Amino acid sequence: MTTLADILRGIENGVFPTPDLSITVVPAPSARELAVVAFTAHIVIAANVSPAWVTELIPDGDLSAPLNPPFLSALEELSGRRVTAIDQLLLAPALTDPAERAAAVEGLTELTDRGHPRIERAWRYRDDVHAYTAPYGGLVLTGRGLAGRQEVALEVPVAARGAGHGRRLAVAARALVPPGTQIWSQVSPGNAASTRTFLAAGYRPVGSEALLLG
Repeated sequence: MTTLADILRGIENGVFPTPDLSITVVPAPSARELAVVAFTAHIVIAANVSPAWVTELIPDGDLSAPLNPPFLSALEELSGRRVTAIDQLLLAPALTDPAERAAAVEGLTELTDRGHPRIERAWRYRDDVHAYTAPYGGLVLTGRGLAGRQEVALEVPVAARGAGHGRRLAVAARALVPPGTQIWSQVSPGNAASTRTFLAAGYRPVGSEALLLG
């Protein structure tokens, strides 16, 4: 049986779902989360629901419906989870050159205090979380999120914005994961500044998703 992890690993290797205006239903990736993930002309619903239930709620060929409130509300009610975010998805390969990797993480210090509010929040959504601080107060986190994918989150203090620190942290994330792997970023569609930051750091848009958590 195909899983969401299979689909995401395929995308990391450049293999996307067929753009055939169809919907694929796969099991929820874990007890913690489920998701509706949109790619070009293809939707993946990762939830413990039947294809027949999905068909009853979504008109044939309507690929906007799965990410709209009526369907997501029905999925919330059925699953007992709530939509926590609807984000665009961006993806980048890990840096491979040793010199580039070393330069990207220069000045970062690993933060081990799990009581830090940003880290505490990250552990609610991810496993294997690692956080690093920069001298100006910036923060970059990596961890295993939806279907075990490697994810990045970053934060730049207001006083330090506009100096390229966000881009540098996004690049650093590419050096904090093993060579030969990929790292995902979830960005609010309206957050144009963050979108530009990740694009400038070598990430590319690959889709969007609604994440539901218990």
